[in-house]
Amino acid sequence: MSTIQIGDRLPSLTLKKVTASGAQDINTESLFKGKTVALFALPGAFTPVCTATHLPGFSAKMDQFKSKGIDVMCLSVNDPFVMEAWGKSTHAHPDMALVADWNAEFTKAVGLTLDGSGAGLGLRSLRYSMLVKDGVVTALNVEKSPGVCELSSADHLLETL
Repeated sequence: MSTIQIGDRLPSLTLKKVTASGAQDINTESLFKGKTVALFALPGAFTPVCTATHLPGFSAKMDQFKSKGIDVMCLSVNDPFVMEAWGKSTHAHPDMALVADWNAEFTKAVGLTLDGSGAGLGLRSLRYSMLVKDGVVTALNVEKSPGVCELSSADHLLETL
């Protein structure tokens, strides 16, 4: 399995998001078609660095992304109900999409998996951020360690725009 690269098109897969109607399937093609999206992924909702640094950083910078015409999406290998509860508990910006890669299909397809079984987490996502324009990766920032949030931070992604 190879890691997705700048210039690659994201795979067409189904993710999940909680809406007023309950958990809904969302195809990645519809999520990214005709849009510019700052996608950041993390090992898990409610985990320390993800909760204290990664998500709050993007939430705080949401207006800067929006002013550039960029949507923001957070992805994690969790179920959609956990993502919704985590968003509420962290007071995530209401315009931030919190999507669940519940079976890690997207994470596997882009080659950015993390074996978190030693920490009791099972298969998870590496911590990264990417900029996606109309489904094509134009920037990719992958952390060397899941406990660090520097390259994948909102500040770093904004600096690279």
